Amino acid sequence: MSALARACLQRLRLCVQLAWTALCNGYLAGFVRGTIFTGALKNVCVPGLNCYSCPGALGACPVGSFQAMLTGMEVRIPMYVTGFLFAFGGVLGRIVCGWLCPFGLVQDALYKIPMPGKKRDLPGDRLLRWLKYVVLAVFVVAFPLWMRDPLLNVSDPWFCKYICPSGTLMGGWPLLAANAGLRGAAGWIFAWKSALLVLIIALSVRSYRPFCKYLCPLGAFYGFFNRIALFRLSVEHAACVKCGSCARVCPMSVDMPAYPDSAECIRCGRCSDACPTGAIRLPFTKNHQPNEGSCANE
Repeated sequence: MSALARACLQRLRLCVQLAWTALCNGYLAGFVRGTIFTGALKNVCVPGLNCYSCPGALGACPVGSFQAMLTGMEVRIPMYVTGFLFAFGGVLGRIVCGWLCPFGLVQDALYKIPMPGKKRDLPGDRLLRWLKYVVLAVFVVAFPLWMRDPLLNVSDPWFCKYICPSGTLMGGWPLLAANAGLRGAAGWIFAWKSALLVLIIALSVRSYRPFCKYLCPLGAFYGFFNRIALFRLSVEHAACVKCGSCARVCPMSVDMPAYPDSAECIRCGRCSDACPTGAIRLPFTKNHQPNEGSCANE
């Protein structure tokens, strides 16, 4: 694929990320007033990690919605949210992470900041990758179900309340910046989450998407579907020359082309861009010949 064609695919991904982020956070009045949108659309989930409390958010975060059903006095099975997640997972897998997640876009932008000594992964990467499954099982499901107030029989949305950096960046910081009353009410939890966000921002400049790789429960869930999702990478092994170009450019450090359906793959398309024979393709791209591409002749 030509350099122009490679750049074209990545520009397309960036445009989709920007457009989707703007669409999901289109309530501009919220940023001015320091309030959140409360219309009927807030009952509808969006597929990525987009905080319900973001001043501009028009939809609900699926992780927050899932926890909300578990934390009340009467625990309800979150059938709608579960069905929503299974539907998006079954159709798209972690394409959601690579193309439709606002916080993924933020991390992509941070990694572009020039800095000496950049590394794709953090030290202890292989072990750290398991943390997101711990976060999913413990902070999203187990603690909201079992760590309940003995008097009121309610629980906290543990992931949203104590961890989620997207909520702090897109919800907490903008709301407090525009609303003096909320600034006065901020306590140690907000201070803790702000410190965690600052750490993730710093790590995102140095390494690629550390939150996605190590902490995101939504990415962990969607990753389960990468092997069966309708939209997934295809590899024509007969055309593969085993040059290793795909593995070298993969920002998520997936062992390509051996494991195109790895739970870590976010379908960013860089492996397809780098393949000199067109052996690796995203589901919505046409096959191409070496050194040719859909944008090359434009």
